[in-house]
Amino acid sequence: MSDTKDHTAEPDADDPQDHIETAVLPEGAAEQLGEGSYTDELAAARAEAEENWNKYLRIVAELDNVRKRNARELEKARNFGVEGLAAELLAVADSLEMALSTGSDAPAESLLEGGRNTLKQLQSALQKYGVTELYPEGEPFDPELHEAMTMQPSDTAEPNTVLTVVQRGYQLNGRLLRPARVIVAKEP
Repeated sequence: MSDTKDHTAEPDADDPQDHIETAVLPEGAAEQLGEGSYTDELAAARAEAEENWNKYLRIVAELDNVRKRNARELEKARNFGVEGLAAELLAVADSLEMALSTGSDAPAESLLEGGRNTLKQLQSALQKYGVTELYPEGEPFDPELHEAMTMQPSDTAEPNTVLTVVQRGYQLNGRLLRPARVIVAKEP
């Protein structure tokens, strides 16, 4: 566009530059700004806008990369999160395999002792990973931790206490994995 344009002519509706040139400036502002300062300011504003746009695009790309990385790490944690526990349980499996491979030559007492040792190994591996056992015999019944299988009258136990544990319960770092299945005492 030429700087020698006739400013008295009707502005072109499609040309935004015509609207800028016909803007009314405060008295004396045109002399202070000098010739070409509009174009300099416009060029500076466009350069700043382009720089901000590029920053925005870089941030969006970086955020997308963070999302993808987090998704990969989450998938990896799901797939391999129990790796340590699995390695501990391999020792338990090895013990059971050795006990079974001895066959009928071993006396019953040694098989029983091997079973006890294997159970201790398993309990140790579970405790190492935050799994604790719930064996609430004699404790008050707690519906958040115990599942009542039935109620049985008892002269010796107080009502609403666990009389017998049918199946042990387990927690993982305080979160219930499986409730203890129990028989609850009631008044005779």
